[in-house]
Amino acid sequence: MELKSNVPSGPLEQKWDKHKAEISLINPANKRKYNILVVGTGLAGASAAASLAELGYNVTAFCFHDSPRRAHSIAAQGGINAAKNYQNDGDSVWRLFYDTIKGGDFRAREANVYRLAQVSVNIIDQCVAQGVPFAREYGGLLSNRSFGGAQVSRTFYARGQTGQQLLLGAYSALSRQIGLGNVKMYPRTEMLDLVVVDGHAKGIITRNLVSGEIQRHVGDAVVLATGGYGNVFYLSTNAVGSNVTATYRAYKRGAAFANPCYTQIHPTCIPVSGEHQSKLTLMSESLRNDGRVWVPKKKGDNRPPDQIPEDERDYYLERKYPSYGNLAPRDISSRAAKQVCDEGRGVGPGGLGVYLDFSEVIKRLGENVVRERYGNLFDMYHEITNENPYAVPMRIYPAVHYTMGGLWVDYNLMSNIPGLFVLGEANFSDHGANRLGASALMQGLADGYFVIPYTIGDYFARNKIARPSIDAPEVKQAEADTRNQIARMLSIKGKHSVDVFHRELGRVMWEYCGMARTDASLKKALAEIPEIRARFWKEVHVTGGGEELNLALERAGRVADFLEFGELLCLDALERRESCGGHFRAEFQTEDGEAKRDDDAFCHVAAWEYQGPERKPVRNVEPLDFQFVHLATRSYK
Repeated sequence: MELKSNVPSGPLEQKWDKHKAEISLINPANKRKYNILVVGTGLAGASAAASLAELGYNVTAFCFHDSPRRAHSIAAQGGINAAKNYQNDGDSVWRLFYDTIKGGDFRAREANVYRLAQVSVNIIDQCVAQGVPFAREYGGLLSNRSFGGAQVSRTFYARGQTGQQLLLGAYSALSRQIGLGNVKMYPRTEMLDLVVVDGHAKGIITRNLVSGEIQRHVGDAVVLATGGYGNVFYLSTNAVGSNVTATYRAYKRGAAFANPCYTQIHPTCIPVSGEHQSKLTLMSESLRNDGRVWVPKKKGDNRPPDQIPEDERDYYLERKYPSYGNLAPRDISSRAAKQVCDEGRGVGPGGLGVYLDFSEVIKRLGENVVRERYGNLFDMYHEITNENPYAVPMRIYPAVHYTMGGLWVDYNLMSNIPGLFVLGEANFSDHGANRLGASALMQGLADGYFVIPYTIGDYFARNKIARPSIDAPEVKQAEADTRNQIARMLSIKGKHSVDVFHRELGRVMWEYCGMARTDASLKKALAEIPEIRARFWKEVHVTGGGEELNLALERAGRVADFLEFGELLCLDALERRESCGGHFRAEFQTEDGEAKRDDDAFCHVAAWEYQGPERKPVRNVEPLDFQFVHLATRSYK
């Protein structure tokens, strides 16, 4: 497999402008001749569908929710980064670019990251024009706050519900195009296969989740914006329905899957409370602007937090990383929390928690100011834990959150399958080995509003390949494959529910491929996952039928993909014999416990190529060439 990044030549600051000036165009009248299938209508998908339809393309959009407003993008509460420099504190496009490259531990493509920083300033203007109610300063300028991995305030926010407000903006633009007839919307519809004709992505196979009807859809290009795969760990901050199915089935049709081992553990989550849980809850990183993280200095100190004197508290992030303190990047903060809990200094049930304390800021600014900034987050914490975070510190612990890996894409956001474009968290492109907080919303909207409208037109202009018939052999075969898998699942009639196997997989993934990984633990995972998968195909019991509303069947298909994908993730982690960002191999660390990269051997993207169910996938490499920044040991001290 040849991985061509297609990054334009020239100075870094001019690459995107140069590329836009040189790409081929489609004239407005001809855009109406093209049909684009957009799968997923979160921030990346909704913004892409709305923008492409606004340009004149015919768009068909799909989501498995009852409305695009239910997309998991609403869970990104804290804010969105942009290099506006409203604070006049030294920010710039270059600084946002460098912070993102450094935050990802120098494992992202320079040109993609610089473009992301460049278009970030346009995103804010776009969203303000749509009516997104960003917080404002007294004088009327948009307000900013700080997030991890940065020493400037560049994060725009709408209280503690930024993702929800941004999604409503994108949804309003999408709804306008639906009303005009430029977008045909298929809610409660799940993509189950990709159709590839003559080497190009030309369609998808879907299942109507209400009626169970299997449908074929063909177009001139396919855009996947289906989010990440964090639920391979079973418990994560992702919505329960979030899954890997669309991207994994594209991988099985030939799309390269890049860096699947890059999974982010978020340090600010409500700790696990018991076996009954199906997901975990994120407390926004924005809380670390004003909350201070600490644990008792003594092991086994079970006193209530207000009875532990100041000199007996260890503000460990401020101690270890004085330059960034409580806003150290997520991977570093997560490992630091795990370390103090492993030492026996954790708080709460089982000692798996640290305090996030707001007492100081409440004394300094007053409870009303804190309530104005974070009120809905505090209310959510109180509802879940029955503890009042205005009176007692929150208890938090790391949990699986975001996935930096995804389908491999070039500078145009096109996968190695021509005509298959991948946006947002579903691709691998912009965050390297660790995503900085408030950058997910930035990437999703950058891809949808400002990148794909240019690059998909260039693909159409250069590839005059006819749209296949709905009855083309490749389309029929993809549908037959989908029906066969559904029939196989329904025929097993075993004795265990789907969740039994998903929970088993999650335990293996978290214990052996979680915050810390070793050669031995990964080999253990790679031995156990095939056993769980084999039992799934013999012992699972999927109730109901295929041609009806069937939540058990939906989950079975998604867990079947997780049971294959989990093995790929662990294999990628085993082959990457270094520590970088969220991928922490315990054998590769510095004397003070920080990640130790191996730039000579692993300064590259690992893109996996499917070889069939019985053969090991092929690991392809795209070298990362740093021409404009120097590779350096990441330090936040």
